[in-house]
Amino acid sequence: MKKLVLDFPIQLHEAIIIGKNHRFLAAPKEFSNVVVTGLGGSGIGGSIVQNYVFDKLKIPFIVNKDYFLPAFVGRKSLVIVCSYSGNTEETLMAMRQAIRKRATVICITSGGEVAAIANSKKFDCILVPAGMPPRSCLGYSLVQILYVLAHYGLIGNQFEREIKGAIKAMKANEESTQKKAAVIAKKIFGKLPIIYSTPVFEGVAVRFRQQINENSKMLAWHHVIPEMNHNELVGWRDNADDKAVIILRSKDDYSRSQLRMEINKKVIKKYTSTIIEIEAEGKTYWEQAFHLIHLTDWVSVLLADMRALDATEVKVIDFLKKSLSKEAIA
Repeated sequence: MKKLVLDFPIQLHEAIIIGKNHRFLAAPKEFSNVVVTGLGGSGIGGSIVQNYVFDKLKIPFIVNKDYFLPAFVGRKSLVIVCSYSGNTEETLMAMRQAIRKRATVICITSGGEVAAIANSKKFDCILVPAGMPPRSCLGYSLVQILYVLAHYGLIGNQFEREIKGAIKAMKANEESTQKKAAVIAKKIFGKLPIIYSTPVFEGVAVRFRQQINENSKMLAWHHVIPEMNHNELVGWRDNADDKAVIILRSKDDYSRSQLRMEINKKVIKKYTSTIIEIEAEGKTYWEQAFHLIHLTDWVSVLLADMRALDATEVKVIDFLKKSLSKEAIA
């Protein structure tokens, strides 16, 4: 897993090549909504892209993480099917619904049944390299979603320049990133991580939580500001020195949200001595997002080392899938 984290900038470079070289079968058309359907490591790219396009798309963009698609999906919908293995049962069921609803379906996968169906239906299917844990292939899937949106004229191509800038920055700062990650992991070790961010980086916060779950084999939770100021903040009432608060910040956060963060810190520090602030580095959204992702990915694998655990192993998920396979889908 360490090698996969280290190679993240290389993966992003490869993802750009894949996206630029894909020749779309479907001609550009107008849509009334966009739905990305995918779960876990295959779906988190959609969540991060959703944050990016929030102030750019003129039509609704949602991320579906269930067996079922929303009722509004129909002929004027673009459904982007994301399944790294190509065999995720929830995603396959949602894909079949999209087909029945006559939506435009585009697939991002390494193969499996998703690729087989796409081939039989003559759907666009962007193939990414296979043989890795889905969570370590975020760059491949996320970048392809952006190229799909650009193909249909829903966003421009500026993301490409921003991602190239992020790649350059990550490579230049690799040593310092790992040192920062080691310091953060040491502070978190033995505690329950609680991750806060603004909605702009909620997808990144979710990614960090998921990486702690899968790589570090630890429970964690996340929330966003300002929403948590209307509920969770009240929950800070008892001693919580067994918890570590990690705040993902950016100089571009809305000023009122930054003020809320400062007030939150005053409240929270009464109950826990561990408050860690991680400042996103970079001038653009993707430079900042990928800096946070790369840094927190390192934190998760270093925590696994500290816990003497194999970051790659996910036996409990394998057990779940094996158990589910014994029962037919209704």
